[in-house]
Amino acid sequence: MKFPRASGILLHPTSLPGPHGIGDLGREAHRFVDFLHAAGHKLWQVLPLNPTGYGDSPFQCFSASAGNPLLINLDALVERGILNKTDLKVAPTVPAENVDYGRVIVSKFPLLQRAAERFLESAGTTERRQFEEFCQANADWLDDFALFMACKDAHELVAWTRWPADIASRTPDALRQWSVRLATEIDVHKYWQYEFSRQWQKLRDYAHGRGIQIIGDVPIYVAHDSADVWAHREFFLLDARGNPARMSGVPPDYFSATGQLWGNPIYNWALMKETGYRWWVERFRAALRLYDIVRIDHFRGFEAYWEIPAHETTAIHGQWVKGPGADLFGALKSELGDLPIIAENLGVITPEVEAIRHQFEFPGMAILQFAFGNDPQGPSFRPHNYGRDLVVYTGTHDNDTVVGWWSSKGGADSTRTPEDVVKEHAFTRAYLGFRDEPIHWVMIRAILASVANTAMIPMQDVLGLGSQARMNLPGTPSGNWRWRCPPDALTEELAGRLLELNRMYDR
Repeated sequence: MKFPRASGILLHPTSLPGPHGIGDLGREAHRFVDFLHAAGHKLWQVLPLNPTGYGDSPFQCFSASAGNPLLINLDALVERGILNKTDLKVAPTVPAENVDYGRVIVSKFPLLQRAAERFLESAGTTERRQFEEFCQANADWLDDFALFMACKDAHELVAWTRWPADIASRTPDALRQWSVRLATEIDVHKYWQYEFSRQWQKLRDYAHGRGIQIIGDVPIYVAHDSADVWAHREFFLLDARGNPARMSGVPPDYFSATGQLWGNPIYNWALMKETGYRWWVERFRAALRLYDIVRIDHFRGFEAYWEIPAHETTAIHGQWVKGPGADLFGALKSELGDLPIIAENLGVITPEVEAIRHQFEFPGMAILQFAFGNDPQGPSFRPHNYGRDLVVYTGTHDNDTVVGWWSSKGGADSTRTPEDVVKEHAFTRAYLGFRDEPIHWVMIRAILASVANTAMIPMQDVLGLGSQARMNLPGTPSGNWRWRCPPDALTEELAGRLLELNRMYDR
């Protein structure tokens, strides 16, 4: 699918300002849409909106289809009479400058529990009917997810492989017994999904009314401790106890001598093909109910993926295994029509990967921050090599901010030596033709001015923030995904400056 010339901002909803310790889908999200519109942007990119697990990563979630209850706006529940203002006043205090997930969970989930109980006890006829219609329309994933989460709560949040054998293996008797035993808890989880969907669709409709489309993110893999794997063990390569028999990752490369061991289970692609890729069709159908455009993380893994034996502790001793390739996307297109997909084609990309991307007209990605150093893909990331069929970024959620990258001196905590940094800076200045201008505005101008149809800017780069505002440092198990946008950052002056650039470069 060809995308019209446009630009946008990458900002996950958790990073929005607001009073409850974590960004959500309420007033500040609508205000951000207003800012995008005033700045001349037409796109808002978010990370996966699914319920996060250990480490708080939106790329390791308890479900590939469910929404994160922590994104539910509490003030909207007060406005509808489900909660009252007193409920919010007695909640524990949480920091405003970043997301402290532990404290947010302790503060927010009791309020969400109270809201669910009140709704389930006293919802009017119309709301009850809407809730039941939502549950019926989404039963293909919602029933399994709600039971999974209720069982997880009942077993002190341990992984499903450590539950009693009968419910871990989903025997019919165990499913019936636990569904009856946990009926109230199951309804609570279903209510949270209903409320998340209500608020998200209201926000999405508001964005559409302001001419803004939303880009969402679909990771190639799902977490092992998820409703997806528990409910569909047959579609994953697992051992007799349900643990991964093969694990996902990427091989050693320029950036890592041992590669990356992600640990997600590998798909049973042969069986998926036999079923017409039904699991993937439904996954994308759910994604397209949330988003207008979908970015597929680690797209190259569909052509060939790095498979690591279960006993390994690094990614070194893996092997490349052929994936479903164009066959999967042909099935998706047959079921869903033209696919509004962005292919994350970073890393070691082969001609076979690019052939699939071009066959289905999926735009690829380029990262300007990697254009001037020793990255093997560096030349393709320089604007004079861009094609129109491309989505270009100053950086992504996995990068340092532009200011942080530019301020780094290299050394022990970096893949760049101090000498590398000197050369990189000199080349960047010569290529982009600047001397003392703020580096983030130089980079923003460069991608907006390029021929690439789509240009995306992380909010941290719009604000010119340093490394303290970095969203994620890959390979670190904690301390990520915490950054929040300052409440006074979205000024008319900033919107005006972006609008001028967007108009200048026909975006």
